Amino acid sequence: MPMGHTATAQAGTSGLTATEHRLDNGLRVVLSEDHLTPVAAVCLWYDVGSRHEVKGRTGLAHLFEHLMFQGSAQVRGNGHFELVQGAGGSLNGTTSFERTNYFETMPAHQLELALWLEADRMGSLLAALDEESMENQRDVVKNERRQRYDNVPYGTAFERLTALSYPDGHPYHHTPIGSMADLDAATLEDARAFFRTNYAPNNAVLSVVGDIDPEQTLAWIEKYFGSIPSHDGKKPPRDGTLPDIIGEQLRQEIHEEVPARALMAAYRLPHDGTRECDAADLALTVLGGGESSRLHNRLVRRDRTAVGAGFGLLRLAGAPSLGWLDVKASGGVEVDRIEAAVDEELARLAADGPTEEEMERAQAQLEREWLDRLGTVAGRADELCRYAVLFGDPQLALTAVGRILDISAEEVRAVAAARLHPDNRAVLVYEPLAAADGDTAAEGADAATADETDEHEGADQ
Repeated sequence: MPMGHTATAQAGTSGLTATEHRLDNGLRVVLSEDHLTPVAAVCLWYDVGSRHEVKGRTGLAHLFEHLMFQGSAQVRGNGHFELVQGAGGSLNGTTSFERTNYFETMPAHQLELALWLEADRMGSLLAALDEESMENQRDVVKNERRQRYDNVPYGTAFERLTALSYPDGHPYHHTPIGSMADLDAATLEDARAFFRTNYAPNNAVLSVVGDIDPEQTLAWIEKYFGSIPSHDGKKPPRDGTLPDIIGEQLRQEIHEEVPARALMAAYRLPHDGTRECDAADLALTVLGGGESSRLHNRLVRRDRTAVGAGFGLLRLAGAPSLGWLDVKASGGVEVDRIEAAVDEELARLAADGPTEEEMERAQAQLEREWLDRLGTVAGRADELCRYAVLFGDPQLALTAVGRILDISAEEVRAVAAARLHPDNRAVLVYEPLAAADGDTAAEGADAATADETDEHEGADQ
């Protein structure tokens, strides 16, 4: 049986522990006991996302996520759903730029079932992958693109902003959903080669969190995953290195059927896993993290030029992260007026930094969000996998709160001064085809984001 080691979290998440293990075939295993409730979460991260795709085959990682729910050697058709849900569990999968993950939350006494199911499709999916399932899920993904991107207000904003923020040919230039043409072009052999290369145990991290017996859990993992062969043919993702700032303002004006004028922008920010990225997270929280933020107070409450204003962080490890600004205008208000006010607030933060009260509030907000994630078995399992895959150390998940609380107000001011200015952003200005009347403009649908979260319901989805 593989041996592991244990580390205990810092203050703020004291009492949480995780042990690490590695099977002979390279599968990394992270276990975390939590006997508060009789449930267990299984999370499996594969180190493959849209950044690993090549031109002409975008969307393949996301398409393959769907194919993983189409059956395997021992579990045909919708059997994965039927067995998990019949046992009282829940399940899903998502795809992002940097990973694909699959997860189940089960009653603790059904943990072995979830482990067997994940091992069966890791080891034997090709036995069930055929042209029929390929065509079925190709159509599902294309329909998802229509529903979430092409046919909703502001739906393509994220896709447009990433394409502006990362130049053509960059591994993050395209989003995980892929293009219609590339989805049509993907062949069954493309899918099979993708599976052989990326869905190997030495390209994955498995975490199990909850009301578990670690020794028994490891025995099951060895039993079901231990015989799956490793694969050494995977190439590293293409280099995502870019200059710290864009160096100019990139801008598009879009005339579409949207409910309100909108200003959206993406700013290049520091890579995930750095102090500077944590400082940027706090800066964006001060500026646009909820109704107490500067932009909400300025644009929505005081000026009444907007019905909604937010600023969030898309953390990325292999390329500059993105600060995502989203402001929906009140009826009749020109975007230029909103943009000028935004720039005033960014310049004020860059010059003076956050107040003591703002700093305390922002840190408390991010601390609460982290503790909410780590406080659920599913959230903790996901974060342990994330830090293991992207940074090589799952224990970093348990100390993230301490790192946020260690950031100073001067670090927040410095990252705002260095990054949050007009020559480091890509901008979209939305103009409705028919001008909004009065002050009743709705916020509209949120733009699709980097994480393709699918409500899988089987082959007929």
